[in-house]
Amino acid sequence: MKRSLLTFLSIVILTINFKAQFFTKITTGPLVNSPGDARSVNWIDVNNDGFTDCQITNGPSAGQNNMLYLNDGVGGFTTLTVDTIVKDKKSSDGATWADMDNDGDMDCFIANWYNQNNMLYTNNGTGTFTQISSGSTVNDFGYSETAAWGDYDNDGFVDLYVTNSGGVKKNFLYHNNGNNTFTKIITGTLVNDANESRCVNWTDIDNDSDLDLFITNESNQNEDLYRNDGNGVFTKLTVGTLLHNGGSTMSSSWADYDNDGDLDVFLTNDGGSNCLFRNDGNFNFTKIISDTVSKTNGHSFSSSWSDIDNDGDIDLFVTNAFGTTLKQLNYFYTNNGNGTFTRNSTDIIGKDSTWAYGCAFGDYDNDGFEDLAVATTRYASVDRTDLLYHNNGNSNKWITIKLIGVQANKAAIGTKIRIKAIINGNPVWQMREISAQNAYCSQNDIRAHFGLGNAIQVDSIKVEWMPGTIETITNINVNQIITITQSVSTVGIKENKIETDLTVYPNPAKEKVSLKLNGQQFMKGDKIIFTDLFGKKILENIITENSEELSLNIKKLISGNYFINFQSGTKNITKKIIIN
Repeated sequence: MKRSLLTFLSIVILTINFKAQFFTKITTGPLVNSPGDARSVNWIDVNNDGFTDCQITNGPSAGQNNMLYLNDGVGGFTTLTVDTIVKDKKSSDGATWADMDNDGDMDCFIANWYNQNNMLYTNNGTGTFTQISSGSTVNDFGYSETAAWGDYDNDGFVDLYVTNSGGVKKNFLYHNNGNNTFTKIITGTLVNDANESRCVNWTDIDNDSDLDLFITNESNQNEDLYRNDGNGVFTKLTVGTLLHNGGSTMSSSWADYDNDGDLDVFLTNDGGSNCLFRNDGNFNFTKIISDTVSKTNGHSFSSSWSDIDNDGDIDLFVTNAFGTTLKQLNYFYTNNGNGTFTRNSTDIIGKDSTWAYGCAFGDYDNDGFEDLAVATTRYASVDRTDLLYHNNGNSNKWITIKLIGVQANKAAIGTKIRIKAIINGNPVWQMREISAQNAYCSQNDIRAHFGLGNAIQVDSIKVEWMPGTIETITNINVNQIITITQSVSTVGIKENKIETDLTVYPNPAKEKVSLKLNGQQFMKGDKIIFTDLFGKKILENIITENSEELSLNIKKLISGNYFINFQSGTKNITKKIIIN
């Protein structure tokens, strides 16, 4: 009887929640009244006014101008009409934004199909742009789908990877020289594999502070995963369920859906089942086959993660298009907080039908709840208007964090942010990774957004800058947008951990690890503490005599990712380590 009553109450609560609409469809303004054959959606603040703007690319074979809608700061948008970035008249697919020259404003790369050159624009600092006409990045004809910025060698400048699905099919990698020029990389499997590649993500899959590369391929080709071994060297991995999934994979979206400290991935498929893979560490994944997110067949192209209800776990939106002459529903899944999802088909974003391509979340009115934009592509030979949904919000708390890199690239692409807060009486860690391409033809607001439920404060913010420095800030107020500049914060720093003078080697390590302080000794009474990613103490060593170097036995530690914390008086240094 008790079980039946609990089940009944759960159904009632779920029904009540679904009756409340999360979003309101916006029907006025240029963003939703400018028909086009749209592809990509990017939320980005192009003029540094504190409000995120929206770019939408268009890609018919005959060419069509792309669109850039400037946020007016009062909940609306105006159309940019006179700048070169909206005068291209090409067949565009994906776009990716980052500060490629570290001058404090966001620059843009746009991928074009039909054997056309791609396009690169530098931001002039006022929200106007100059188109780059020289160099291989804009003179390599191809059938490019999308692209992503990521600093793969941790030199402080974002590099660029571009996927191709036609022609010779080889993808492009351009190394940033730091002076608005690029060197095309022509050796290695990641530029010589020839598949029908759709989506690319630079993402730190193994938490070792460098960006790995993940490519999705269509036409029943397996995905490609290249592990970053440092110094510009990559190893192609071929073992595991994630890399033997096949299908016609259009998109990959990486996020920590189960709040366990590492990045999981959702794959969309055109004409097959979508797939969710849980990251188990060390490039091992478990395919989730019993949940609703993996049981819905469709013609899915893109997806994006966001905590749309600010309850402390991230939800999922998936777009569908093509494959039929009929309009199609998109999919909206709410996270149940226990590793499972429920499909919501009553909210407007789950019952609107169209042909949808890219999708992205961004808080365009800075109210602490993320809104949704969807690019709609041409069907029945008619251009369609794009979709904008405003998040209605609720009483849950939130925090949004903008990062500015100093040693890291200025836009902090690749940086991870971990926060801890007490939600419903329980300590909850969440993690976001700043990305210049969240999925196929999709770039979310580059500011990291966290829902906090009923938390009264953020206990801790841990920023893991590339290539490995860590800053920790404690006791932060909720319901605010803050900016953290590397080594300096605009909110009160209670503890600042910068790992600049502790060397840990080898890393990854097995059985033993050595530690050395640059120009200092380890002193008797100092502590070396190993913690997991959530700060739980796993192992503690108290130094018994002064030493230039330490060698520690780590046989008792299971394989995984850890933090090494060195404590000496008021000095506190943290270093990340992988144990195999």
